[in-house]
Parts: sequence; structure tokens; C-alpha cells
Amino acid sequence: MNAKVEKRDHTASIPDIAADNRPASRRTTTRVQRARRYALLFVLPAFLFLVLLNAFPLGQVVWDSFHYRNMVNAAQQGWAGLSNFVGVLHSEIIGKTLWNTVLWTVLSVAGEYIAGIVSAMALNQPVRGRAFFRGIIIVPWVVPIVVAGMMWTWMLTPEYGVINIWLVKLGIIDKPYYWLGEMNTALLAITFVNIWRSFPFYTISLLAGLQSVSREVVEAAAIDGAGVMTRFRKIVMPQLKTVSLTLIFMHIIWTAINFDFIWIMTEGGPFHASETLPITIYRYAMKEFDMGAASSLSTLMLGFMIVVFSLFYFSAMKKRQET
Repeated sequence: MNAKVEKRDHTASIPDIAADNRPASRRTTTRVQRARRYALLFVLPAFLFLVLLNAFPLGQVVWDSFHYRNMVNAAQQGWAGLSNFVGVLHSEIIGKTLWNTVLWTVLSVAGEYIAGIVSAMALNQPVRGRAFFRGIIIVPWVVPIVVAGMMWTWMLTPEYGVINIWLVKLGIIDKPYYWLGEMNTALLAITFVNIWRSFPFYTISLLAGLQSVSREVVEAAAIDGAGVMTRFRKIVMPQLKTVSLTLIFMHIIWTAINFDFIWIMTEGGPFHASETLPITIYRYAMKEFDMGAASSLSTLMLGFMIVVFSLFYFSAMKKRQET
């Protein structure tokens, strides 16, 4: 009886010994596969949320761009092919809005970067109250766009705007000027406000990059006779190249698709003087109820952004391989 029990126990232990004698590489592979399955399981909810929130609406926009879609006229439905794209590209205002978008994006990003690098260099100097100024520089960035837009709209009004009052008192202008109501200044005024709100993001990011620049190297270059601009161009800027390209690329996309500031301050007026492509898309969808035209213009902008991103990505990868 006891012999049988002992024999049974000995036989049951054989698989355990065999499992323990598996190659180490096989056991490691099994653990890695199990970890990957758990990782995919944890990522799955976020992936589904991303698909439902972004991927599905984006696919619907692309699909609608090839169809007639009218929210108030059910008869205007069906396959459109490239008709929506042709109609959008032959619109009377597409040239104007495209130029406004390019001007708005280029001036905003350039102004934000220049103001950001100048303020970052100033805040990187060992001056009294540096911590205080570093704290308050972020205030324009955290102000909500609606609040900032309405505040600057009031400040720029000709009747009681504080900007006009100051400019008249300083003798810069003879009488109050309607900055947001004139065709030659509306877009420039909004661009200035956008630079004011967005440049602190550049400041904080570039200031973080400046912390990695070796002061010993800069001081050694100064001792060797290198001027301020030479040190900035040869030592500082190469250290900020990566963060600068990232900031510029991000803000080109963010600025080109920006809708809030322009709509709050001018709604694209006067006479389309400050209207950009996102404003035109809104007019197609919410004013004319033509979802097909709105989707086609959105698809064109999406294609342009994909091209810009691809060029940036492949150029960065090429430079990384060369180094």
C-alpha cells in the first residue's frame, strides 16, 4: 500500500522536473509573450476610446467628402466623386482664405518663436526676481482662448478700447482706429494676439533647453574672443535645434487648424479679410449645411498635414542615420 503511494507521488513529480528542465530561452520567451498579452489588454480600452473618438469621425469625414451631404435637404444625397473637391477649389474665396491661412500661420509661428527665444534667453540670466518672472510668463498661455479673445476684442475697440486710448495719448495715432474692423489690419491684429498668448509655451520649452547648454563652454568661447551673436549662433542654437524643430512643427499644425481666436474676435470678417480655412469649413457645415463641401475641404487640409508630417519625419530620420 505504502509502496504504491510512493510510486504515485514519484510519477506525479516527473512533469514538474521536466518543466523545470525547459531551456532558459523558452521560459523567457513565454514570460515575454505573457507580458505582451497583458500590455495589449491594458492598452485596449485606450485604443478603443481613440478609435471611437478620433479614427471613426475622421474616417466619416473622408467618406462624406466623396458624397453629397446636406443637413436640411435630404434630396441632396448620393455619390459625388470629386465634385465636392472641384467645387471647393473653384470657390470665389478659396484663394483668399488659403492666403490668409498661410499668412496667419507663418507670422504667428515666426513671432511666437522670436518672442519665445528672446524671453527664454532673458529669463536664463542670473537677475534678481528671476523665479518670479519665470512664474508669471506662463500667465497668457493658461488664459482660456475665449477669455483672451473677448478681452483683446474689448481692448481694441475704437470707442473705449484701452489700446486706442494709449496710442492716442502717446501721439502714435491721431484718433481711435478700428483694428478688427478694417480689412488691412484685422488679420494682423488677431495674429498679434495669438503671438501674445502662445509665446510663453515657447519660452518655457526653450528655457528648459537652455539649461542643458554648458556655461563653461560659453565662457570659454567668450574668453577666446567670440562675440555674443557668434556664441549664440555657434553654441546655443545647435543645442536648441531639436526642441526648436519640434515646437515649430507642432505649432504649424496647431495654428493652421486654429478656429477659436479668429471666430471669437472677427468671425472671419470684415469681408473675409481674416477668414482662414477652418472658418470656411465652419461656414460650409454650419451656415450652408453642406457637409460634403466641408468634409472635402477638411480632407484636403488633412492631406496637407500628412505630407508636412511625413517630410518632417523622414528628414529627421535621415539626419539621425547620417549622424
